[in-house]
This record gives sequence, C-alpha cells and structure tokens, in this order.
Amino acid sequence: MLRRLVIRDVVLIEALDLSFREGLGALTGETGAGKSILLDALGLALGARGGAEVLRVGASQALVMAEFDIPETHPVRAWAEEQGYLWEPGEPLILRRAISAEGRSRAFLNDQPASLTALKAAGGLLVEIHGQFDERGLLNPAGHRHLLDAYAGNAARLTEIRRLWRARSEAEAARREAEAALTEARREVDFISHALEELDDLAPEPGEEETLDVTRRSLRRAEQIAGDVAKAAELLGAQGAEGRMAEAVRWLEGAAPKAEGLLDPALTALDRALTELSEAAREVDRALESLAFDPRRLEEAEERLFALRGLARKHQTQVEELPKLREVLAAKMAFISAGEERLQTLAAAAEAARKAYSLAAGELSAARRKAGEALAAAVAEELAPLRMERAQFRVKIESDPAHAGSEGQDRVSFEAATNPGSRPGPLDKIASGGELARFLLAIKARLSSSEEPKTLIFDEIDSGVGGATADAVGRRLQKIGEAGQALAVTHSPQVAARARDHWRISKRLVETENGLSARTEVEALTGVARLEELARMLAGEIVTPQAREAAASLLALAQEKAA
Repeated sequence: MLRRLVIRDVVLIEALDLSFREGLGALTGETGAGKSILLDALGLALGARGGAEVLRVGASQALVMAEFDIPETHPVRAWAEEQGYLWEPGEPLILRRAISAEGRSRAFLNDQPASLTALKAAGGLLVEIHGQFDERGLLNPAGHRHLLDAYAGNAARLTEIRRLWRARSEAEAARREAEAALTEARREVDFISHALEELDDLAPEPGEEETLDVTRRSLRRAEQIAGDVAKAAELLGAQGAEGRMAEAVRWLEGAAPKAEGLLDPALTALDRALTELSEAAREVDRALESLAFDPRRLEEAEERLFALRGLARKHQTQVEELPKLREVLAAKMAFISAGEERLQTLAAAAEAARKAYSLAAGELSAARRKAGEALAAAVAEELAPLRMERAQFRVKIESDPAHAGSEGQDRVSFEAATNPGSRPGPLDKIASGGELARFLLAIKARLSSSEEPKTLIFDEIDSGVGGATADAVGRRLQKIGEAGQALAVTHSPQVAARARDHWRISKRLVETENGLSARTEVEALTGVARLEELARMLAGEIVTPQAREAAASLLALAQEKAA
C-alpha cells in the first residue's frame, strides 16, 4: 500500500509530500493543473523512463520517493530476497529515483543501489495503473489466465500442475535420451560384436605390452651374449678353473702331512676360493640357461606384441587401454540386449506421467471454465448499473494439449460484445474509450479482492460518463478501495464524493528571478474546502449557492450509501 509520495523538482512540481491511507482517494482539479505530472512522477519511482526533460526549470536534480507498507506475505518480499536486497521485517519498502540535469539516473531500493529494471519489477508488484487507453493489465491477454486463476482460487491446483509438468518433462526426457542412446548403439551393433570377438580372441591383459617388450629385448640380448657366457661357463667349470683348482687342492692335501702345517693356510684359502668359484660357476650356468636363445619364443613374443599394437591402432587407443575398451564394448552390448526392456519401462513411466498431468490439466481446465462462467456472470451484474446492461462479457478458454505447459493447457482471454447480436472480441478491439473504461472497472471490481494486494490507480476512467452512471462508477471504485487502496484521477463529482480522501491539484504562478513561473500544488481537502471543490466540479467556473447545496447533498448521499 502506498503510504507516502515525495516529489522534488519534477516539471512544474517544486516540492510535494503526500501521505496516503487505505480506501479510495480522489485527485481532482481543472484540466492542465498537473494531474498527469503527478502520475508521471510516481511512474519515475516505479522505473519508468525519464531524462533531463523531467527536471523543473532551474533545478539541478529531480527526486521522487515512494514509500510502501508491505504485508509479510506480499510477493515483492520474496522477489526482493531473490534479488539480494536487504529488508528487515516490519520495515517499509522505499523506491527512490534521482535524475540529474545531465540526464543521469540513479535508482535505490531501501537505500540500496538498484537498476531501473529492478525498480520496474518491484513497482509492477506494487502498483497497477488503469486508464481508457492503457494497453497493459486487463487489456493484455497474457495476464488473463493469471487473473482467472486468482479469481478461481487455483493456487493449490497450479502448484500440483507445475509438479506434474516437471515430472512429465523429466520422464519424457529420460525416455528420449534412452531411445537416442539405443538407436545409436544399434547402429554400432555389428562393429561392437566384431570388436568384442577380436578382443576376446586376443584377450589382452593389463600391463601385457610392457611384459612382452621386456621379454623381446631379453631374447634379443640373449642371442648376442649367449656364446660369451657359454665360453665363460666352460672356463669356470670342471674342465676349467674349478677342475684345475680342485686338482691343485688334491696335490697340496697329499703333501700337507709332510709339510708340518706349512700348507694349512693355503688349503684353507683354496677351500674358500673353491666354494666361491663353484657358486660363480653355478650362477653363470643359470644365466646361460636363461639366455638360451629360442627363435620360436622370440617370434611368438613379437607376433603377440604386433597384434596388440595393431588392434590398439585400429581402435585409436593405447594397448594398455584395450582391456578397458573391452569392458566398455561389453557394456554397450549388454545395454543393447537390455535396452528394449529398459526403454519400455521408461516409456511406460513417461506415459503414466503424461496421463497424470493430462488428468490434472483437465481438472484445472474444468475449474477455469466454471470460474470463467462465474466471472462472466459477476461482471454482467457490474455492467448493468454502468449503463451497459446490453453488453456481454465472456471468458474465452481454449484447451488444447498442444498448449500444455507448467500452467496447464488453456489459453484464456477476456472478450466483450457491446451491441446485441455482435460477435464477442478482444476488449480493446470491441469497446470505445468510455465503454472500455467501464468494462475495465466492472472486471476490476470483481477481481480486486482475489488478486495480490496492489495500489490501484484509475486515470480518468470515468471520462465521458455522468449522472447515475458516474455514481455507479464511484460506487465500484469505492468497493475496490475497500479491498485495499485505490486512487482515482477524476473529473466526476459523483466519484470524488465517494472517496475517503480528497486532494485538489492546482496550478499557480509564482514570482522568480526569471519572472513568472507555473507551479503545480496538491492540497488535501476536508470540510468546507472539499464541499467547495465538489461544487466547482458540479457548476464549473462560477460556483453558485445551488451548486454548494448540491455538493453537500451529493457528499451526504455518498457517505450514507457507504455506511
């Protein structure tokens, strides 16, 4: 709810500080007094475009501040939290806009810097402006479904339909993904089968390439050094050094008893040497056995290594990756084998999700049709007192699965026919300016209590009507104000008389350094001043005693009906 509006140096407004409260407020004044300037200034705080042209002549900066009291459950609080704006519970929401003489604009939300986009988004949740030629709000079919759902109380149904739509979308996506994967796998089935056969025949093992390479190098080295090692073995063995040393030991052992211990150290040393020589000979023999060159074994190792590397090149991978490749291909083959069954399971889940969504969407469509009929009947009741008893209003609902989405499968639009026998069509294409204004008022009168709370501003929506019709317009504006807050810029005394608060907008000339300059001022009216303004609206330029009496009667009658 708009609580306060502060304006500084905007066009003809030098300084203005207005306070507002619940109910209907009326803004009146002569044509050209500056009522549109007041609304344009508020628009700046709500994110409307504006540059240096909005500054009052001679001013260095234009400033507009709009303060709102916001319920804890209002959608703008959730929006502000999502956008990262700090906002303590119980605090008002303040939208502020400053424009310099150079045209630079600065925007603030609760004293935190904000973009014009943010200001406009917040303003759209807080204020709604209606006029005869307003192309937003009720005249925009894009918002009609939301308005009908609010009127029908479809919040729970919409929560459920959104959940079911997500489930349907996810199930369908899983089915499509599995189907695409299976189709792709089927294209490769021959290749996979052949590749698996090759891999199974070759049966590569982890680390096998390195093992084969070491074996091949060893076999090639054996061919080169086996002869030398064999010669060494011959020289070290029984026919070589070991045999000669053993023969020397026998000779010395035969002479030792006669040498009186002289040969004992030599025999001990020879015994040790013979032991070491024997061990060396055995190790050389072992090496000789290992180095025994086998051309067939070398050929087998090279053929195996060549086959592994060739298969790796064929699959554009490394030899060590072949076992993993075999696992991947086997998994693909298993997927193909089980793919049909899995696809059938996913298709069944997708179909179940589609049916659940379709059932809920059908129920939502039925609820909308029922609410549409009720709304049409309710609006018809509002049109009769507005002297449009022959006009028709209908809520057109087109249900089509092709329109399915998170909000259901319906297209909703408000249509009207102003003449008997004519075909209903879009509001802004069928009705004239005055008729359109009354249509909007009738619809808003029935929707206001079901919508999210906003400050509703009606800009000369009563233009072109008078008498009983103007009184009917006033009663409906009063009713809308009772549901929250409404402000009406009006030339109709019948409307102004029904307002809880009344302001007069006027223009006067003031003396400045550069001569006379126009200023727009706003005055809160009560008592005699309000009666005088109503009399002026009834009589025109010259206010007669009869006009004052009529104004007093009008005000008393309006207050009596309000009570």
